[in-house]
Amino acid sequence: MNAKRRENIMENKIIYKELSYIVQGAFFQIYKKLGNYFKEKIYHRALIEEFNKLEIPTENERRIKIFYNDKLMGTYIPDLIVDSKILIEIKCKPNLLPPDIRQFWHYLRASDYKVGYLTNFGSTSKVEYIRRVYDTAR
Repeated sequence: MNAKRRENIMENKIIYKELSYIVQGAFFQIYKKLGNYFKEKIYHRALIEEFNKLEIPTENERRIKIFYNDKLMGTYIPDLIVDSKILIEIKCKPNLLPPDIRQFWHYLRASDYKVGYLTNFGSTSKVEYIRRVYDTAR
């Protein structure tokens, strides 16, 4: 396999690459200005403001129906959906724990979205985020 083909294959593996970099940049920009002192709602509003500034459409707390055996079981309400492509969950706690990560994974799997970010603005040393991709077995 030649180098050009290998490069194209590697680039295609990152789903929504450019938008993902913008999302990550927004996390860092907000953390840089606000630190880790506020409640989730403040970071939520700041992300909406940042994406509006960047002219990237966002949906705020869109309801996603969850079905089991074709019956509605309830709804999941993610914090944000960016450009109808990326789902974002916001936390504000000292550390993300395995149950937070598992819950987020199940939320992403239950939705029609392929990419999601679980981000934590509560860490004392930096903004944390986990990018998950779910694009198979649907």
